[in-house]
Amino acid sequence: QVQLVESGGGLVQAGDSLRLSCVASGRTIFNYPMAWFRQAPGKEREFVAAISWSGSNINYADSVKGRFTISRDNAKNTVYLQMSDLKPEDTAVYYCKYFASWGQGTQVTVSS
Repeated sequence: QVQLVESGGGLVQAGDSLRLSCVASGRTIFNYPMAWFRQAPGKEREFVAAISWSGSNINYADSVKGRFTISRDNAKNTVYLQMSDLKPEDTAVYYCKYFASWGQGTQVTVSS
């Protein structure tokens, strides 16, 4: 059983930055890709970014390319999402995903 705990969300203004963190526990080795998804009110959950175990393969949704950066620290079983130049349309609950497990989410609200 894998547990994922996200943190770092909050209320910010357009143009601001935030860094989300997701700490994984419950396994000795976390050697699968990790990913961030988000879900805005009334919308389906959507992919944001993913990173391979080595960090050599990274993918982003077109809507966040150039503004968001995903990274991971395998020694800390942690994946990060650095979000810059935030826009109101980035407002959502952000979820961490590892294999088949999801975190509880962290709210990001961007005011205009």
